[in-house]
Amino acid sequence: WALHLKNITISLSGQYECSFATYPYGTKAAKIQLIVKAEEEQHYVKKVQLNQTLEIPCLEDMTSENLSSYPLKWLVGENGRKEELVTKEPSCPAVYRNGSALYRQRVHLALNNTLKIFPTKITDDGRVFSCHVVYHPERVQKSSTTVRVFGK
Repeated sequence: WALHLKNITISLSGQYECSFATYPYGTKAAKIQLIVKAEEEQHYVKKVQLNQTLEIPCLEDMTSENLSSYPLKWLVGENGRKEELVTKEPSCPAVYRNGSALYRQRVHLALNNTLKIFPTKITDDGRVFSCHVVYHPERVQKSSTTVRVFGK
């Protein structure tokens, strides 16, 4: 006895009950509470030396998941403000949206959708780079990495 749900949305959250009649014992029932989360997020800290190459994996714990079949985007944030750096749609080349002079020519989307920044600058210290993978319009998985830049 199983309930199979497809195209999960937040609206499917709630209590589900399965009941059936048995003979000679009467009706049997079981209840389960389903909570559908809109998004999941992991937080990381990455340390890098000044003027070195910084590589940030999109979803560090999802190595077996094929990210190329889902849309994703990389953002950079500081003080609550976020700027989109790169977007990638399945089977399409990456679109770089880094209009700021701070990341122009320094950002590249590498293999496995890793964000590669070269060279690192002191202005990168404390910035939060986040990767958003859209598995479903209502299900987004995020990975955020705070960068710490050290001098030699």
